[in-house]
Amino acid sequence: MEKGELKILNKGEEEEMELQGYQFCRWRLALVGFGVLCTGGFLLLLLYWMPEWCVKSTCTHTTARDAEVVLLRSTDEFRRWFLARVRVMLAPGSNPFHSLETQTTSPPSSPSSTPLANGHTPHPSDGSPAQELIRRFSYYQPTQIRYFTFHSTKYYWNDEMQNFRVLTGLEDLEASCSTIHSEHSAGLTRNQQEYRKLFFGVNEIAVKVPSVFKLLIKEVLNPFYIFQLFSVILWSADEYYYYAVAIVFMSVISIATSLYTIKKQYVMLHDMVAAHSIVRVSVCRANNDVEEILSTDLVPGDVVVIPSNGTIMPCDAVLVSGTCIVNESMLTGESVPVTKTNLPNPVPGEREGADSAYNTEEHKRHTLFCGTDVIQTRFYTGELVKAVVVRTGFSTAKGQLVRSILYPKPTDFKLYRDAYLFLLCLVAVAGIGFIYSIVLSVMNKVPAKTIIIESLDIITITVPPALPAAMTAGIVYAQRRLKKIGIFCISPQRINICGQINLVCFDKTGTLTEDGLDLWGFQRAESGRFHQSEESASKENLVKSQFVACMATCHSLTKIDGQLSGDPLDLKMFEATGWILEEATEEETALHNRIMPTVVRPPKQLLPSQPDESAEQDMELAELSSLYEIGIVRQFPFSSALQRMSVVCRTVGEKCMDTYMKGAPEVVASLCKRETVPENFAQVLEGYTKQGFRVIALAHRRLGSKLSWHKVQNVNRDYIEANMEFLGLIIMQNKLKAETPGVLQDLSQANIRTIMVTGDNMLTAISVARDCGMIPPEDTVIIADAFPPHDGQAAKITWRYADKPSRTTRLEEISISLEHEGHVEEPKTQELYHFAMNGKSFAIIAEHFPDMLQKLVLHGTVFARMAPDQKTQLIETLQGVDYFVGMCGDGANDCGALKRAHGGISLSELEASVASPFTSRTPNISCVPSLIREGRAALITSFCVFKFMALYSIIQYISVTLLYSVLSNLGDFQFLFIDIAIILLIVFTMSLNPAWKELVSRRPPSGLISGPLLFSVLTQILICLGFQIITFLWVQKQPWYEVWQPATDVCNRSDHLNASEHNSTEKDEHNIQNFENTSLFYVSCFQYLIVAIVFSKGKPFRQPSYKNWPFVLSAVSLYFFLLFIMFYPVESIDGFLEIVCVPFEWRLKLFLIILANAAVSVLVETFILDIVLWKLAFSRDKQANYGITPAAPTPQGMIDLQAYRCLSWLCPRKTTPKARYMHLAQELSVDPDWPPKPTTTTEAKPRPENGSAYQIIISS
Repeated sequence: MEKGELKILNKGEEEEMELQGYQFCRWRLALVGFGVLCTGGFLLLLLYWMPEWCVKSTCTHTTARDAEVVLLRSTDEFRRWFLARVRVMLAPGSNPFHSLETQTTSPPSSPSSTPLANGHTPHPSDGSPAQELIRRFSYYQPTQIRYFTFHSTKYYWNDEMQNFRVLTGLEDLEASCSTIHSEHSAGLTRNQQEYRKLFFGVNEIAVKVPSVFKLLIKEVLNPFYIFQLFSVILWSADEYYYYAVAIVFMSVISIATSLYTIKKQYVMLHDMVAAHSIVRVSVCRANNDVEEILSTDLVPGDVVVIPSNGTIMPCDAVLVSGTCIVNESMLTGESVPVTKTNLPNPVPGEREGADSAYNTEEHKRHTLFCGTDVIQTRFYTGELVKAVVVRTGFSTAKGQLVRSILYPKPTDFKLYRDAYLFLLCLVAVAGIGFIYSIVLSVMNKVPAKTIIIESLDIITITVPPALPAAMTAGIVYAQRRLKKIGIFCISPQRINICGQINLVCFDKTGTLTEDGLDLWGFQRAESGRFHQSEESASKENLVKSQFVACMATCHSLTKIDGQLSGDPLDLKMFEATGWILEEATEEETALHNRIMPTVVRPPKQLLPSQPDESAEQDMELAELSSLYEIGIVRQFPFSSALQRMSVVCRTVGEKCMDTYMKGAPEVVASLCKRETVPENFAQVLEGYTKQGFRVIALAHRRLGSKLSWHKVQNVNRDYIEANMEFLGLIIMQNKLKAETPGVLQDLSQANIRTIMVTGDNMLTAISVARDCGMIPPEDTVIIADAFPPHDGQAAKITWRYADKPSRTTRLEEISISLEHEGHVEEPKTQELYHFAMNGKSFAIIAEHFPDMLQKLVLHGTVFARMAPDQKTQLIETLQGVDYFVGMCGDGANDCGALKRAHGGISLSELEASVASPFTSRTPNISCVPSLIREGRAALITSFCVFKFMALYSIIQYISVTLLYSVLSNLGDFQFLFIDIAIILLIVFTMSLNPAWKELVSRRPPSGLISGPLLFSVLTQILICLGFQIITFLWVQKQPWYEVWQPATDVCNRSDHLNASEHNSTEKDEHNIQNFENTSLFYVSCFQYLIVAIVFSKGKPFRQPSYKNWPFVLSAVSLYFFLLFIMFYPVESIDGFLEIVCVPFEWRLKLFLIILANAAVSVLVETFILDIVLWKLAFSRDKQANYGITPAAPTPQGMIDLQAYRCLSWLCPRKTTPKARYMHLAQELSVDPDWPPKPTTTTEAKPRPENGSAYQIIISS
């Protein structure tokens, strides 16, 4: 094997990483130790910040198998480095799933073992968990197992794979459902349990709350605080004590705040996880004993007994007997209880197709997830409700969720990347000043100590120490404003990213529409023909019909504390029948030898009355009514993959059982006998779905008398759900929420695309999209139906238009005639179309037409029948073409998508919202524009603050550099006044501007490295530089100017003021007091305030600055104070700030310089930048918003257009859009075959290169 070979961990998964093996090298370690001593520990800090340098400088390459240290690198766009120590564990065996009792020889070479060299038997130290086991199985050769821990996950070396791998649990065996029943449902012996615990560890999601000391060390070792420490030491050496103390004070407050926040988050997460992490559980042992143990001792393969009164699940487990009702709100956000049934156990004859390998995702209806609340169980007499433990600890569903919170991906945003680049530029500028000050000091024969201190001082001036605190302020204020309007945020850095959102995906049910459904009516079918639609199901003539029986039985409702509970749709459907549901109590169940079924029956008044009403007949009628009951014998729960649910029932007095099924109309019809489905089924269904109704189909089948109760419990679902008889349709109405159309209109006017992602029917979704304004009435909807490869034929997409045929023809004729005239590009922008597809087609297109998928999402508006993972995949595809994607859902199936989106907003206040960066207390989509507005305001605030802080450091840098030329500097208290009184006060108040009251069609830039922003910063730097140089040179040209001495008294020369007493007679060692210093101090102080006002932008993203009264008050107070001390010197203030007296006429000239500076700054920023450059940038941005209906041109718009053309002529250059979706839109705008016509089919044609080719075939 090659040394240093690169391994890939978690291939194809989210946490994919590259791995390299290293061994410690003694001479390298010694050399690094010597370097650490020589650099006073700085090298150690550098290696702490750079894991790859640390490993490469202390270790040598080796194979992954022999590694003592592994160097990991993520394969995502961040390419982060990590290191982990490889540890060695001794165990009596090597595979956790081997049975030690059944082996009489040493275990075979296995996936995760490396036997000890030379056959030496190691003796583990006392207290080792493996010690007793090794002693007990002393005839085994102890095995050395290599592993490392990373992000709370253990990776074990696997000899077969020649790589490290994670042991997740029982799923590693890829056991089939029947195998779990036959081999894993008996339980483990104590020895097996202890042996497996060596590998899988303690079953606990341990969120350790770090001590304050640990957090403090980690926080203090941040590069920025190290830089601050360096600055403080330097300033203390230069006797700038007050400023050093001020910075230390700021840093202590910043660190304390940060520690408090981090500690609070850890404690909250720890409390959330620890609330039910350790409970006592009953486990079945292999000898049929039931033993009570702590949940921390559970391992995969243990069989736990679920108590009848419920419990909080401490692990992921699959039910092998009994039924449970579970509240999964912690994971899904859906508070509706879910019924979990036991894992199917196909009989040997049926195993070929049905006996698939167990998978938690596929079999989630049989899996109890960690952290979920088991409310009730139903059980057999003599038999317990049992579940086999599948995963423990951090491998569980809850563990994965906690891991994603503990180890989040860094937020990738252009602003933060640009901020680092900008800081590097400031460091480069500092470097120039550093060299300049050294050269100047050497030429002037300044002492070496002074040269070092003053040169390094330049660096501390250029990189502002208050920058992180200032940048955070805007986000903190935005978070506070969001909280006031009921939007809670767990990831504050995402607020800025929300300012860039240009596309929002919405879930339909519960988000765009009301959560509950109302029963509009139903349409029964008999003998292959539809009846007229009816409104009421609780009629006497229907009470014994199969249709009503199906409505009354085919659901997953249950009684909790005497109240019916379950899916809202099921609840409405059952309530419409007027029937009564009764469940067996625990006592009743215990009296029978099998599970007591749930029984439904109609109330007596609904049963047909008899004409003769004698007392005897009354008794008989009462008996009859009590006899007409239907028992639900077995449930096949609703599956989003199958889009249906079914039940097996028995009516009291009947010999045969019945199957009832409900589900998506297309699916139900496909499982029914063809002759029972009405011929006009498709037309009737389309009629309802086009009106926006949610349609559910019902079906029935009479089962054979041979099927006994026990056989039904083990029968395959596919056998039951076949050859059904079609019963008809239930029509449910899902009303739009009142706020929906208005919010979508606001987003559309702001050029923000909206997309619907739903699990509902395609035509219903299109109808709702039209109703709410997502698809305007005049726009065309093109449905893409994709078909997988079949019988040697390639995968293909057929295109059809959702509108009426007559309208389609007309549109087609228009597009053809336009093509013949040769005007391809112009009409393309007017041809507004939307693609719609279902989850099945989405999956096929993603697999066989990957390059087509990116084109489809450009105009894709409706994505129906989408599974939760497909929602996440859609968001990834949209992000792949450079959209900033927002996602708004009610949390039910949207957790993955909410986490993946740039800005995910959950409308659920349940614990699932922990997966979403934002949670809204308002249960409608009005929170979306509010979040985007606040995001835009926070983003613009970040730009303002960053620009201001950059200008502050550059202005101070210019002042200090100019003063260095006369061997002077700013005084300690001058620095203090500028940094504390001006900068901190201004920076924390300029961030307080609230968001603008409406969304505008512009978007703020995403990064600092953009033309207008760079132009703004550079022009203001040049303006400040120019006016400071003018001041510096002009003061030296004044007739009264002389090199200042303590005895100098120039104020006598002025008729207006005699202030000789203002000038101190003390000797000034640092040459602070001089005319250049005083003049530059006055001008620079005003420059800070000028740029603060110029940069503090209001409309169109923030409220105007004059509405921000703390900022206005601060700025006006500072202006007043500075003008006061400039024109009316106060001896004590001048002495404190080390200002010298200058003639009154020079003060007037300084005032004119300041006025001129302000005028030029305002003119450049507001006229040239805002009116000309922004318009140019935004008109380009607008051109890139393809697919948005252009608004009618306004007079202002015409002026802007002329300005744009003029500037384009002055600056001719070929503009290519940066975002990938803009590139694609440009390509498609000149493609004559796009959008596809309704008579075409697109076929996949495989090719050797990556991706796929396709050709369009005109079908007749």
